[in-house]
Amino acid sequence: MNTTKPDTKSWRTLISAAELAAALGRDDLVVVDARSKLGDAATAEAAYRQAHIPGARYAHLERDLSAPEGTEAARQIDAGRHPWPQIDDFLAVLGRWGITPQTQVVVYDAGDGALAAARLWFLLRVLGHERVAVLDGGWECWQSLGLPVDSQVPAAAPGHYSASFDASRLLDAAQVQAHLDAGGLLFDARAHERFRGDVEPIDRLAGHVPGARNRPYALSMRDGRFRPAAELAVELSTLLGGRSAREAVVMCGSGVTACHLLLAMEHAGLEGGRLFKGSWSGWIGDPSRPIAKGD
Repeated sequence: MNTTKPDTKSWRTLISAAELAAALGRDDLVVVDARSKLGDAATAEAAYRQAHIPGARYAHLERDLSAPEGTEAARQIDAGRHPWPQIDDFLAVLGRWGITPQTQVVVYDAGDGALAAARLWFLLRVLGHERVAVLDGGWECWQSLGLPVDSQVPAAAPGHYSASFDASRLLDAAQVQAHLDAGGLLFDARAHERFRGDVEPIDRLAGHVPGARNRPYALSMRDGRFRPAAELAVELSTLLGGRSAREAVVMCGSGVTACHLLLAMEHAGLEGGRLFKGSWSGWIGDPSRPIAKGD
């Protein structure tokens, strides 16, 4: 087994397929496959069982990265379609995967990191875990390079993790409204047509939170990979209007793809952005909340 530990200082946002391939077998590395398919989780998990990066554990979006349906957290009026998990449940998931505070985690999916690799990245970051990165280019890049795959489901040695989420980076609907009332920034990472309310293929109501600004997460990508950090830094700094990223809150439909924009911000050196946990599906959980349409 290769236990050499190369410099991993850059493995806190993105990692290339070549870097990950060279690191496979390291005793401090855990790879997680977070492929998901909206409304059809069984298909994504079946795809993992057929082929995945050697040694990868599987992260189920609804079961592992969200509060399961029927739980108290999921019953909250503004929880949204993918409720933020309870801390004890998430720590148990990490333990099952053999992840400890010293582990270098690498996560990938088949949706440019947006379904749901960036979600796991942000879950770990707000837990205080620094050594976590998303595979740039994801599963498609790995396959296109002819890198090794496996169908064996690994049996991980149980780990132990004791920590808590940084509540200051996680906002509910009431906190988002107070943030907006105080002149704060709220960015919606959904596609422009969903933000405008022209279409709504997923949630029961179309539109956006009044005062939110649209910045689709897909704009961070080029040819299936993240755009260069320096390029994104110029664009996102302009979007922030001179404010710190810590003053920005990001949302999407359910708090999943918003994490992709938070990852892009940190990749660009803009750290500390916050998440509206329930996002649009949580906002419309209360019919008394206002809805805006158009630009």
